[in-house]
Amino acid sequence: MHTPTFPAWLHGLAIASLVLGFACALVIVFDEVRRPPKMWIMALVWPLTALFGSVLWLAAYFAWGRGPKPEDAHNRHDHHGMGQKPPFPAMVLKGASHCGAGCTLGDIVAEWAAFAFPAVAVWFGWGTLFSEKVFAVWVLDFVLAFGLGVAFQYFTITPMRNLSPAEGIAAALKADIASITAWQVGMYGLMAIIQFGWFQSAFGGMAPVTSPEFWFAMQLAMLGGFLTSYPVNWWLIRIGVKEEM
Repeated sequence: MHTPTFPAWLHGLAIASLVLGFACALVIVFDEVRRPPKMWIMALVWPLTALFGSVLWLAAYFAWGRGPKPEDAHNRHDHHGMGQKPPFPAMVLKGASHCGAGCTLGDIVAEWAAFAFPAVAVWFGWGTLFSEKVFAVWVLDFVLAFGLGVAFQYFTITPMRNLSPAEGIAAALKADIASITAWQVGMYGLMAIIQFGWFQSAFGGMAPVTSPEFWFAMQLAMLGGFLTSYPVNWWLIRIGVKEEM
């Protein structure tokens, strides 16, 4: 694969965007130490989604994700502790963020695993089903993202409904098959547009996984995934397949 030459402005923008996303994730992690979310799984979801959602997800966390203040944890004076629900669009954002967290972690693991061990891409079809390595890695991305997304949903839905482990797995699968698939469609679609339609045509090649431009493209692609997953999560929550949060 030909290594592209990116302009300085794009390289700088990519680094700045990645640093900002990482900084937002750190702010959330440090705040969660003092005010942990009521559901422990959200302590993973919020910083993972901030890696791509940056200041937007940081703002959403401070608006709807923080746990009660330590001094209010028992007397329930904090507005989260009083049981007030966030607006429905915010509940949908939180539900979709479960998908985003699984996809983010899955993509990070899959991309670096395929880079460090190219045989992994071969196992998923590179050289047989696909001439481009990127498509084989996307298969691995989907497998990991789906598994992790279902796990995040399991640890949310099981305690909320007081389900057995088997019932929790079945409910998590039912809740996330459509939403994670919708997320991945938007993410892959935008990633393909950026890599094939922009980077390759404008700069002579696709961004390699070791470049800031690749992960900047992934940030944008994740936002695309959120947009395609959001209406699906809205519908799933409305019909009671996914829980209001």
